[in-house]
Amino acid sequence: MNHLSLIMAYVGYNSAWFLMIAVALVSFLVQWRFRSKFKHYSEIGLLSGLSGQEVAVKMLRDHGIYNVQVVSVDGQLADHYNPETRTVNLSQDVFYSRSIAAAAVAAHECGHAVQHAQAYAWLSFRSAMVPAINVASTITQWTLFLGIMLLFFTNNPVVLAVGVGALALVTFFSFITLPVEFDASRRALAWLNNNYSIMQTPAEHEQAKDALWWAAMTYVVAALSALATLVYYASFLFNRRN
Repeated sequence: MNHLSLIMAYVGYNSAWFLMIAVALVSFLVQWRFRSKFKHYSEIGLLSGLSGQEVAVKMLRDHGIYNVQVVSVDGQLADHYNPETRTVNLSQDVFYSRSIAAAAVAAHECGHAVQHAQAYAWLSFRSAMVPAINVASTITQWTLFLGIMLLFFTNNPVVLAVGVGALALVTFFSFITLPVEFDASRRALAWLNNNYSIMQTPAEHEQAKDALWWAAMTYVVAALSALATLVYYASFLFNRRN
């Protein structure tokens, strides 16, 4: 390396490292805020007295969806929709709870079921990527560290390039997830707003909106974290010695 290359490499590594630290800090703060909000709204009961499970079933039925089951699963904040098994999986804290948070989360997960039923393009695209993402995630586990070792000791960038390419795909997937999650929340809030039998006051709707907004922010910081990690490893690749 010449002196200019050394300077560029130093700046590149340190900038990428600073970016990772900054994103990690933001991610921690957002996760903390989301959990705080979820706990707060979990303690506020719905005036309608409906459980998360009852809210989910009603939203599915209101959209003419009868081939999706609502089931309870173990784990905290483990709520998700599985398009393969056609199940809305709600954690026990959501399934049985009769709170603002439970209703918001249940409606959000049903928003994904509605997306599936209506062949929402972003969800279809995301689902089609899953097999490739599973492979890419496995590849990144061993190629990145091994690739850096080979780069430093042999100046061979091939393995690291494969790892960075796989990581780029995973990062792209995390950004593709964003419109899917935001749209599911939009559908949930629109349905809740039009169903006064579920949320009977504007205050309840605003609380549900706030809870879902913070949940969406966790996906945003996850995508930014993936991008920061990609930049970090790519900095080794693009600033390698000649």
